[in-house]
Amino acid sequence: MIYIAILISSIYILSIITFIIGFDMVKIVKNKNYSPKKSFSIVIPFRNEAINLPVLLDSLSSLNYPTYLFEILFINDDSTDNFKIIIENFQKQNPLINSHIINNCRKTKSPKKDAILTAVEHSKFDWIVTTDADCEAPINWLNIFNQFIEDYEPLLISAPVKFKPQNSILHHFQNLNFLSLIGSTIGGFGLKQPFMCNGANLCYDKKTFIEINGFSGNENIASGDDIFLLQKINEIYPNKVTFLKSEQSIITTKSENNWKLFINQQIRWASKSTAYKGKFAKFIGITVYLENLIMVCLGLLTLLNLFYWKIFIFFLILKIIVDYILISKTSNFLKIKKTNIYYLIISLFYPFHTTIIGCSSLFKKYEWKDRRFNK
Repeated sequence: MIYIAILISSIYILSIITFIIGFDMVKIVKNKNYSPKKSFSIVIPFRNEAINLPVLLDSLSSLNYPTYLFEILFINDDSTDNFKIIIENFQKQNPLINSHIINNCRKTKSPKKDAILTAVEHSKFDWIVTTDADCEAPINWLNIFNQFIEDYEPLLISAPVKFKPQNSILHHFQNLNFLSLIGSTIGGFGLKQPFMCNGANLCYDKKTFIEINGFSGNENIASGDDIFLLQKINEIYPNKVTFLKSEQSIITTKSENNWKLFINQQIRWASKSTAYKGKFAKFIGITVYLENLIMVCLGLLTLLNLFYWKIFIFFLILKIIVDYILISKTSNFLKIKKTNIYYLIISLFYPFHTTIIGCSSLFKKYEWKDRRFNK
């Protein structure tokens, strides 16, 4: 047991250290105010998001980009609320912005993938930009995408997402978890081993999407429109997927407002990990899960037998330190610091959370947008 714990913990700690190095290898991008050239179709799949739409629409109406170079496609996935009135009022108030409400054309077991495919079929412009209805876009969002495309000629751009600040233990728990994911995402891109991205802030070339046949091959997995597309493009064009590390590109979203929704979200995210094709993604996923499982086992064994306490404390401290360095770098970039105050206490409970979620994702169904999905 001890030798297994030492091996797994050593691999985990070395992995996080490499992510820290990779994080710094991704350079900050400053806005150079390039002349707008690229055209974008902003795709927003939604289901019963009337309460969130006004904030998103307000941010989209403020975009600092020529209206003739972008369109907004609202893909309605069987909503039953008053979304139509809200979007139609937005259209009346912003007649120069080309926007359309389109009903989702369901073909697979994945509503969101179907929504994006529906949008691509209706889109008029060269670049697809996806976000969510509970998000808020920065004013220079499209400007910085335009600049990045001009400078680096990528085919897929992953960009940062952060939570709106709240003051609750649930929020801080989610925030620290999310910061670790964002930090690992950026680190992976820096190491030339991209394995994660977030569909709330993703931009990709429409021709490439059509060329690789979109989400073909993983339609039966309800979520994963972002990560599976990243892996697919990276497999064919390994030097053409990039991360846009810029304050001008940060999308802001909401954390879940109760534990049930949060747990469902975590199970949904974890459930798609078994379908990852990339060896690096699988390696990291297994390593993270085993490290947290080992921490739980060692902690419980220490309560039964003090023989284990030195090895447990040693690797727990190392884990807390390296995790904090990556989280701290990420929070500094995203300008989020208050959550760090809660890091130590939350980090002690986090291994239990990861272990339970990992086990649940293998067997438990989850709810998403008032629908139930199998693994």
